Amino acid sequence: MTVVPGGAADVIVVGAGPAGSSAAWWCAQAGLDAVVLEKAAFPREKVCGDGLTPRGVKALDDMGIDTSPASGWVRHKGLRVQGGGEVVEVDWPTLSTWPAYSVVRRRSELDALLADHAAAAGARLHTGVTVTEPLLDDAGRVVGVRAESGPDKEPIVWRAPLVVSAEGLSGRLAKSLGLVRREDRPLGVAVRRYVRTPRAHDDYLDLSFDLTEHGPSRDSMPGYGWVFGMGDGTANVGFGLLDTRRSTGADHRAVLRDWLATFPAEDHLGEEFAVTPLRGAGLPMALHRQPAYTRGLLLTGDAAGTVNPFNGEGISSAMETGRMAAETVADALAVPAGPAREAVLRRYPARLGAAYGRHHRLGMGFLALLSRPTVVRLATAHGLKRPVLVNAALRLMGNLTDGWTGDATDRVVAALTRLAPAV
Repeated sequence: MTVVPGGAADVIVVGAGPAGSSAAWWCAQAGLDAVVLEKAAFPREKVCGDGLTPRGVKALDDMGIDTSPASGWVRHKGLRVQGGGEVVEVDWPTLSTWPAYSVVRRRSELDALLADHAAAAGARLHTGVTVTEPLLDDAGRVVGVRAESGPDKEPIVWRAPLVVSAEGLSGRLAKSLGLVRREDRPLGVAVRRYVRTPRAHDDYLDLSFDLTEHGPSRDSMPGYGWVFGMGDGTANVGFGLLDTRRSTGADHRAVLRDWLATFPAEDHLGEEFAVTPLRGAGLPMALHRQPAYTRGLLLTGDAAGTVNPFNGEGISSAMETGRMAAETVADALAVPAGPAREAVLRRYPARLGAAYGRHHRLGMGFLALLSRPTVVRLATAHGLKRPVLVNAALRLMGNLTDGWTGDATDRVVAALTRLAPAV
C-alpha cells in the first residue's frame, strides 16, 4: 500500500484533549505551525468528573476562554464534604493567584470547545487520524509520526522537528521509545454515569469519604464518591479509587451502587435514573512516566502522569503542562538544531518536577493514609469540625495557595510542600 504524505509542520501534537489543545493553542500564539492529530471525531465521550478546580479555571482564563454561566458553564463556590459522619460546606479560598470558584462542563463539550479554540488560533486540527508509531531518523530521534486516516485506515506520514504526546494513559509514542509506566507510582480508577436528579443545581460540589452507611471500613475502597450537579437537570455521579495498589478487591460498580443507596430515594441518584451507561477510566498520577522529554518527544497531561494524587483531578494539570510543553517547544525552535536546542528541551522534565513533584509526593502519603479506614474516620470526624483545618486541607489537596507570599495557612502549606522530596 502506498504511503500518502500527510505534510510537515513546526510541531505535531498527538491528541486533542485538554493537554493537546492547550499545547496547540499556546504554540499557535507563539507563531508556530502546529498540527493536531486526534483519533476521534468531536463531540466525543470522556470518562471524567467534569469538574474543573480554580486551577483549571485559571488555565482557561489564560487562554481567553469565557467561563461565565452565560457561555454555558456552571459555577460552584466550594465543596460539601462528608466524612466520619460529619458534613461541612467549605468555600474555595480567596487567593490572589487563583479564582474563588470552580466550574463544570461535560467533557464531550469541553474537549470540542478547546479543540475549536486551538483551531481558531491557527492550529491545524485533523480528526479521525490514529497515530500508530513515531517516525525516527537514522539516529533514533523522533522527526514525525506515522498514522492511519479515516475508516479505510489510509496510511499517512507527518513530519516535524518536535512531537508533543497528549495521548493520555495509553502513551503509545512514549512506549515505543521505551518509556513505560512506573509500577511503583499510583494509578487510580474512576467510574461515573449521568443521572436525572433534582440535585442538578447546587452551589457546592459533593464529595464523600463515607462510602457506606457506617463510613470507611476494612471492606470499603480507599477513595471517594462525588455528585456534581451539571445545571441541566442531570448530575455526574461517580467513584474514584485513587490507588489500585491499595484496592480491597471490591467491584468498583458495586462500591458506587452501595454508596448511592445511602442517599434519600427522592434524590434520584440510583441506576434506575441513569441517562448514560456506567463508564470507567484510569487516572495516571505522580509523574509516572519519565523522563517527560526524550529524543524529540515531549509528554503532557495523562501521558506524563500529572493527575493530582490527592483528588484525582487532571484537567488543570493537563492544560498547564500543555502550555509548558508549548513554551518549551517555542524556546527550543528559536535556537539552532543541535546541542543548544537539546539543552532547552531537557529542561522540560525538571519544569514538571518543580511544578508537581513535591506536591505529588505529599499526595502519595495521603493515599497511604486513605487506605486506613480508622485513620480516615478519625481525621474526618474531628478535622471537619475545625474550619481552619478544613480550609488548609482544601488548599493542600487542590494545590491552591499563594505560596510564601500568601497568608499564614499558605506559608504552612508551602513549608510542608518544600519538606517533601520530589517524586
